[in-house]
Amino acid sequence: MWLYLVALVGLWTILQFFRERQVVSHLHDKYVFITGCGSGFGNLLARQLDRRGMRVLAACRKEEGAKQLRSKTSERLETVILDVTKTESIVAATQWVKERVGNRGLWGLVNNAGISTPSGPNEWMKKQDFATVLDVNLLGMIEVTLNMLPLVRKARGRVVNVSSTGGRVSSIGGGYCISKYGVEAFSDSLRRELSYFGVKVAIIEPGGFKTNISDVKRLSHNLEKLWDQATPEVKEIYGEKFKDSCFKTVKLWSNTLSEDLSVVTDCMEHALTACHPRTRYSAGWNAKVLFLPLSYLPTFLVDALYYWNFPKPAQAL
Repeated sequence: MWLYLVALVGLWTILQFFRERQVVSHLHDKYVFITGCGSGFGNLLARQLDRRGMRVLAACRKEEGAKQLRSKTSERLETVILDVTKTESIVAATQWVKERVGNRGLWGLVNNAGISTPSGPNEWMKKQDFATVLDVNLLGMIEVTLNMLPLVRKARGRVVNVSSTGGRVSSIGGGYCISKYGVEAFSDSLRRELSYFGVKVAIIEPGGFKTNISDVKRLSHNLEKLWDQATPEVKEIYGEKFKDSCFKTVKLWSNTLSEDLSVVTDCMEHALTACHPRTRYSAGWNAKVLFLPLSYLPTFLVDALYYWNFPKPAQAL
């Protein structure tokens, strides 16, 4: 009995191996629009797909980032300035893309743009702190997708949404994890709806990587700013020792981050070029070994690990 089971699992693994290595034809004719290409994952993916011969349409928030990207790529790659928090910018970028793809449609939409701050203890924040992150990571992504969908549907293409392990296990307060849970929910509903039109939707769930949004100086400055705006009552409840422990936690966490961003961009490339892309890609050792298993554990075990690793407020019971 066990021998048959092992043989069945082995056969399925072999079939899956070959199935995932089937590549879409005529990649050089396919257009891919990527947001957040000024740095990090988006920048590397744009260069990676350009080297592969695809027609990359790269959106950057600032002209400086766009200029830097163009200097490192072929003439095929084109850039556009995009602020995903502004409707008029999204509409203009959509028209720009439409003029370039024409009747072929848009093969790939990669929603990569994102920010991580303000993040920290929820009680240190104001409503606007949450809204700042949600406007970029979730609402901006949704609006870009809704505007680009007719072009993607025409090509029977792909939508690739960048989530996070923070969309599996919420380890920090603020809008970041909330936004990533939202990305997961939006992507799931979108995948089912678009399957009727031959469009495939994939979710990328990176673990910890060294990018601009995970820069330790940026995160430390964010915590300092949140602490300064907290009310005297909140400061008394949490205490200076708790604040200092938060800074130490950020620095310790930064030491675990990987510098190999290609682990993530390879997942994105596979989602765009494979005949049979996965629904979800967990990228990075801490995603596979830590956060993904944690997401399946009973809540009381996850909470116990949280209490063991994180500092306690001064007036905790």
